[in-house]
Amino acid sequence: MLLQVLGTAAGGGIPQWNCACPGCSGARVHPERRRRHASLAVRTDEGRWYLVNATPDIGDQIEAHPALHPGPGARQTPIAGVVLTDAELDHTLGLARLREADGLEILATAPVRRALTDRLRLDAVLGPYTTLTWRDLPCHGGTSGPAGRGPRISAVPVSAKRPRYAADAPEDDAWVVALRLYEPATGKSAVYAPAVAVWSDALHQAAAEADCVIVDGTFWDDDEPRRTGISSRTATGMGHLPIDGPGGTAGILASLSARCFYTHLNNTNPLVDPAAAQHKQLARLGVEVADDEMVIEL
Repeated sequence: MLLQVLGTAAGGGIPQWNCACPGCSGARVHPERRRRHASLAVRTDEGRWYLVNATPDIGDQIEAHPALHPGPGARQTPIAGVVLTDAELDHTLGLARLREADGLEILATAPVRRALTDRLRLDAVLGPYTTLTWRDLPCHGGTSGPAGRGPRISAVPVSAKRPRYAADAPEDDAWVVALRLYEPATGKSAVYAPAVAVWSDALHQAAAEADCVIVDGTFWDDDEPRRTGISSRTATGMGHLPIDGPGGTAGILASLSARCFYTHLNNTNPLVDPAAAQHKQLARLGVEVADDEMVIEL
């Protein structure tokens, strides 16, 4: 199983177009600090790829990785479909950029599909351009995945947080999920969780059994959103467990045998500065920060 990291930033990317915080200003001066929206590409053993989430950067993300380029046929693409971890705009707006496809397969949980079809009317908007084929993303046992051989995909519920445009929709613990990617041929597995509100027993079990864990690193500490003035809520109040401090995930990841990475970094997170002391703190725990374009082979 091959994992291609396409992006590692939280909503807005780094830099965010309307933000002059130190993280965004630093990325404008130092382009190597730029990060695209958090996303992943998973290769099947047949040379096909599934994109995990479809971000606003999806066009640039595809062009930045030759393995995702079309060919040899004029309109032949190696992209087999998209797997969604939630219905947030930052993870779904890119679906509109894929409208030129002859057809598009989308794996999503039931509440995520309903939000995209009933609230955003994605079927009606994209129907005149392409054919959307929806497949259920199993959330309580069972797996899904590409036809034939390749990684098996299942979901672990991590939050009932609904996107703002669906704030009045029914509650469901499958609104936000972590993905468990399992390769039967090798027995290797990875967990990808770009948004984590609660570190549940189910998530811990999946992470404890995994060879690689890529998890929500939106905020360094719980008070970061309020301290930096981007929100009146804490990190946990916004649906993201912080990295450091009481209830933080750094200690949890340090206890795992898997290779562990943080992704989905907010522009206020000190980790967006490669010289920040927090990198050394994580290194002492054996935990890393994922970089855009990183390749992980299991």
